[in-house]
Amino acid sequence: MIHGNSNGSPGPATPATPLDLSLLRTFLAVHRAGSFTAAARLLGLSQPTVTTQIRSLEEQLGRELFERRSRGVVPTSVADQLAAQVAGPLDALAVVADRGALGADQPPEPVHVAGPAELRCTRVLPALAPLTEEGVRLRVSPGLTDDLLDGLRGGRFDLVIATARPRGRTLTWEPLADEEFVLVASPAWAERVGTGRVAAEGPAALHVVPLVSYAEDLPIARRYWRHVFGTRLGGQAAITVPDLRGVLAAVVAGAGFTVLPRYLCLDELASGALVPLLVPEDPPINTSYLTRRPGAPDNPHVTLVRERLLRAAPAW
Repeated sequence: MIHGNSNGSPGPATPATPLDLSLLRTFLAVHRAGSFTAAARLLGLSQPTVTTQIRSLEEQLGRELFERRSRGVVPTSVADQLAAQVAGPLDALAVVADRGALGADQPPEPVHVAGPAELRCTRVLPALAPLTEEGVRLRVSPGLTDDLLDGLRGGRFDLVIATARPRGRTLTWEPLADEEFVLVASPAWAERVGTGRVAAEGPAALHVVPLVSYAEDLPIARRYWRHVFGTRLGGQAAITVPDLRGVLAAVVAGAGFTVLPRYLCLDELASGALVPLLVPEDPPINTSYLTRRPGAPDNPHVTLVRERLLRAAPAW
């Protein structure tokens, strides 16, 4: 039964009859997913059923739990308090129920992991490959962070590697790895620019060098310019490739200069196929975040994958 806080602050009203666990389960799914539609997918219910159940729970409590918005719902303070009270017990019950349903010889479901294509292929998959010997099955998907986080909320993924810190209270995240950005070109272009010119003259030294970028809006290069040079990057890219591995290949082949995560071009820097055009004292750093839905995962292999990634990431 739900009561007010011991300090006298109002909590959800005490219902006349015990609350139905199915209503609380639906409530918790909506609170975590941020929308009735996403919660319905997670629960295998129709959206009208979820809406009806939430209304029923609100009527029993005598309080509004969610503010309806054009893109989902926002929990009220009453909903946040209720979620804090019921999340632990409901998650524990779900683990017990799922173990019973699986049976002794039923293998866990595949773990759905999503993240940037480059990091996924060069770091994530090599780190997770040994888990197949333990019976872990993986389904790995690429995508942009905002789209992948929407998929995580909607139940399409178990874990998402986000390139920006997730916002809101519907997801749980932890820092995974830091990537340093480097300004690079082929040896031929580095020789034409001249040793030390970028450090001495700034971005003006690169005015005649073609730029190779991940996208038309030059996201990584713009961030580098702002952080290192304190100015806005203008102009357009000579080549855009929506995969940083393609950007790397083009620049190694002599297409011009670019900005890349250091982990992606370590071998090329070591071999001399790429040359750093500048070594700033304070290079730009971007943190990636391992993100999941709150609560204990139904699938024990999700925990194995998460722990393996957290152990491997410091070496990236």
